[in-house]
Amino acid sequence: MGRLSNRKGPVGRGSLLAMHLAPRHSFYDRCNEILAAAAFDETVEMLCQPYYEDDGRLSIPPGRYFRMLFVGQFEGLDSEREIEWRCADSLSLHRFLRLVEGERVPDHSTLSVTRSRLPLEVHHAVFGFILEIAGQHDLVPARRLGVDASTQQAHASLRRLVRRDTGEDYQEMLRRLARASGIETPSTADLIRFDRTRKDKTLSNADWVSETDPAARIAKMKDGRTRLGYKPKHAVDLDTDVIVAVKIHPADQGDTQTLPGTLAHAEAMLDLIGAAPTPEAPAELIADTGYHSRAGLKALEDSAWTTRISEKQQKGFARWHGDAAARRAVYNNRTRLKSRVARTAFKRRGEKVERSFAHILEVGALRRTWLRGVANVEKRYTIQVAAYNLGLVLRHRFGAGTPRQAAATAYFIFLGYNIAVIIFMRLSCHQAPRRGQRPELHWLCSAVPRYLQSKI
Repeated sequence: MGRLSNRKGPVGRGSLLAMHLAPRHSFYDRCNEILAAAAFDETVEMLCQPYYEDDGRLSIPPGRYFRMLFVGQFEGLDSEREIEWRCADSLSLHRFLRLVEGERVPDHSTLSVTRSRLPLEVHHAVFGFILEIAGQHDLVPARRLGVDASTQQAHASLRRLVRRDTGEDYQEMLRRLARASGIETPSTADLIRFDRTRKDKTLSNADWVSETDPAARIAKMKDGRTRLGYKPKHAVDLDTDVIVAVKIHPADQGDTQTLPGTLAHAEAMLDLIGAAPTPEAPAELIADTGYHSRAGLKALEDSAWTTRISEKQQKGFARWHGDAAARRAVYNNRTRLKSRVARTAFKRRGEKVERSFAHILEVGALRRTWLRGVANVEKRYTIQVAAYNLGLVLRHRFGAGTPRQAAATAYFIFLGYNIAVIIFMRLSCHQAPRRGQRPELHWLCSAVPRYLQSKI
């Protein structure tokens, strides 16, 4: 990869002058303040330096690459082409990307090349750096974490599935089976009737794989549709909404399979800010019934995590077959579920963890990914979660965590100022109120409703 510089062509002095004279966006200016105070660009450049070579080619600074992915979360843009267009269209985003004279907004293909060259570990390191910034603002107490998973649709279609054993697609398999059943030249209608009456008809990940994205798995989405997808998993601090760990797993893996990897990643991220749980000072783990298993509770007993995992109602007596350690772990977890602390924790988990998925998958437009492969999907997803955590820092300091919230805050401040002016002017005018109406409420029945109706 080329040396650290921008490879794009020059920009005229008129564009640079327009950038300085354009109205500033308070959200992105404050975001730059936070990042500059933490030396974000210098730190990221040091992390990415081993993956750049001085071979005469020019590349974009890595800080600009990550900032453009931040814009994808802040503006709700699902593709890198949209990110490029939005950054090129806004002079405020030019300042946020720290573009100077002679530099243009990087092309979307440059983002793809940079993402492919930088390994997943660098993206995790940038996520950990943003988590450090949140820790400096006391936003990561890490006393209790909620864990849950959602679904993300992959950039692949069920129509392109092929069998793992023969390489046939669905139509070719139907023709082969129809010929074997006695239909010599099956038509489309014959294939439909044959498939409708065929027994043992399944579409499982053990038999089928996607040609376009072999890492995608057949799964049921949150809206009930069956699609190829991935399973993103969050570990959220239930006291501050900060996402302390995020992992992308294959969609066919169960919650009990993915939990150990997510907890290990959470411990590694919390260790960066000195808040990793220990067996002497454990953190609470809040999860639903999908994560309850004897083996999982047995492995977490006397570890850095105090489990509060919901348990399904069982019929009859439990049989332990001499496994005293599993029995002790299950009973201890069941005892912790009966406290008032547990009820409060599960209520916060339902609010905070589900809200985090709404912010990333719906507001951040990642419910459908346009990338392929677990590593590529996790790179983009991790940096957008880092942008979400950065937005929490901005909301903590300045009262607005997204550009829309900042614009709405400014609008309501302006509206409140105008209402205050109208109140002062109406109270200053000595107009006679109506009969039975108090003077100080005269303006409430006249000017303010008409003013609000004209502005809404």
